[in-house]
Amino acid sequence: LGVQAPLGFFDPIGYSKDGSAENFNRRRQSEIKHGRIAMMAAMGYITPEVAGKLPGYCSFSMNLKFADIPNGLAAISKVPAAGWAQILAYMAWCEISQDQSAGSPGAKGDFGFKVLTAKDQAGLTKKLNSELANGRLAMMAIIGMFFQDGLTGS
Repeated sequence: LGVQAPLGFFDPIGYSKDGSAENFNRRRQSEIKHGRIAMMAAMGYITPEVAGKLPGYCSFSMNLKFADIPNGLAAISKVPAAGWAQILAYMAWCEISQDQSAGSPGAKGDFGFKVLTAKDQAGLTKKLNSELANGRLAMMAIIGMFFQDGLTGS
């Protein structure tokens, strides 16, 4: 899983030279998790530009509407501390609400939410490879968006 054309098995830094299956599996699990987060981040970065922002207030006490929050990195300084606390609390809940210890389904990225299904193993492998490839692309995409926004402000 994950060995894809045109590069095949790609390990330019040599992380897998030690031959440890446990280390490889932990890195693959991290790759899946970071890829999923990057896919959501890339969509979250683009969506307000395309679909618009939510109506209403982000903070009633500060009289701050969602429409007043800029897109991209400029939003970091505009979101109130309570908003960041909520985001961090949700991130912590996502991390600790599932058993992700070695050997558990959660460690393999299986949290019981079956989106990628197939009738046969070949179809499932194709979909899982697509998830890995899309996650890898999303990781590069969100970093590119951050750099563009940081350099140009848009």
